[in-house]
Amino acid sequence: MSNALIIVDVQNDFCEGGSLAVGGGAGVAAGVTRLLAAEPDRWDHVVATKDYHVDPGAHFGYPPDYVDSWPRHCVVGTPGSEFHPDLATDRIEAIFHKGEHAAAYSGFEGHADDGECLADWLRRHGVDRVDVVGIATDHCVRATALDAAREGFATTVLLDLTAGVAPDTTDVALRAFEGAGVTMRGEPVIRAA
Repeated sequence: MSNALIIVDVQNDFCEGGSLAVGGGAGVAAGVTRLLAAEPDRWDHVVATKDYHVDPGAHFGYPPDYVDSWPRHCVVGTPGSEFHPDLATDRIEAIFHKGEHAAAYSGFEGHADDGECLADWLRRHGVDRVDVVGIATDHCVRATALDAAREGFATTVLLDLTAGVAPDTTDVALRAFEGAGVTMRGEPVIRAA
C-alpha cells in the first residue's frame, strides 16, 4: 500500500489579496513547496483539490453571511481560481475540481477532468494513508480530512501547513478530527487576512 498528500484549495482567492482571503494562505503555499522539496520521497502520490465554481447558486451571497454563503471566489477561468504561485505544482498527479454548480467543501466531492472521483483515484493507486494540508483548516481541509477518514483512509492533518479562518471554527474542526480518529500534527496557522 502507499500514501498520498492531498493539497486542499491552495488557490489565489483563498490567499492574501484574494476575494476570500485566509490569513497565512500564501505561507501555506510556500510551506508545502518547501516540504515537497525537502522530503521528495515522503509521499508516493501528490494530488490537489480546487474550488471550481461556474454557478454555485446560493453558495455566493449578495451580501454573503460567511456561514452558508460567501463572496464570489474561485470562478472558473479567473486568476483567483488558479493555484497560488508559491505552490510548486510539478509533483501534482491529479487535480480534483469541486463546486461547479453547488457548494462543495470536501475534495471527495470533486472529480478529475476524466470524471474520476478522489476516493476512486486513491484506491486505484493503492493508497491507504493520506496527509492533508491546505486552506482552510475549518472549512475545506476539515471536510476533506473527515471524508478521507470516513472512506477508510488513515488520515493525518499537517496543521502547520493549514490556514484557519477563525479560532472558534478552527477549534470545532480540531475537535471533529479528534472525534473521527484523524491524527493531527503541529498547530494551525490563524492570522488576520
